[in-house]
Amino acid sequence: MNKLVEIQELGLKDYKETWEYQEQLFKSVIDIKIKNRREELSIETPNYFLYVEHPHVYTLGKSGDIDNLLISEEKLTEIGATFYKNNRGGDITYHGPGQIVGYPILDLENFFTDIHKYLRFLEEMVIRTLAEYGLKAERSKGETGVWFDVGTPFARKICAFGVRASRWVTMHGFALNVNANLGYFDHMIPCGIKGKTVTSLNVELGKKEIPIEEVKQKLLHHFSELFEAELKQKFEVN
Repeated sequence: MNKLVEIQELGLKDYKETWEYQEQLFKSVIDIKIKNRREELSIETPNYFLYVEHPHVYTLGKSGDIDNLLISEEKLTEIGATFYKNNRGGDITYHGPGQIVGYPILDLENFFTDIHKYLRFLEEMVIRTLAEYGLKAERSKGETGVWFDVGTPFARKICAFGVRASRWVTMHGFALNVNANLGYFDHMIPCGIKGKTVTSLNVELGKKEIPIEEVKQKLLHHFSELFEAELKQKFEVN
């Protein structure tokens, strides 16, 4: 089993371009697995973890409801945002500057073959990271993401998740609001869950801005612990 994970820093990158790049890596890992099985080989499969920020964009999962996007195509243009329907799980979400987006492309046969456990580990990675800032985040039963004050009128989401998996290979991932412009969330029903609000790390801490790179490194530390992974970092992939 190969537990080496290559961390790629993509910087600020268009959503569609990043999605196509994910698909390319995803397919390359699956192709190795198919070849191994067909030819009875044992070539190690690689693992990747992409970090990226996107320009303002709304994305809808394969089972999502378009009615959860509350604005017209003209309004999207007016606010400088784009929209895509994609092949991940989950409903509608927003990505934009000030948000950490992580796309792990892992062959889970290198770690464990359990999608439920995979999602719980990603949530735990975020929960442990937020705990380092003195914040108590948690899961909300029946609702995706990482939340604060679950079960109260003040429940609010700080991190959204949506993944796809085939032959135990994953893609898509999570979006953690760090210094996000929360006004963009007003144009949608986040993850299709009505009556709940969204928050960001800087808001929770009462600060103008939190260092993004600091948060990224904390996330990676907890990712490596949970998945027992060895990390190799690569910057500015084009």
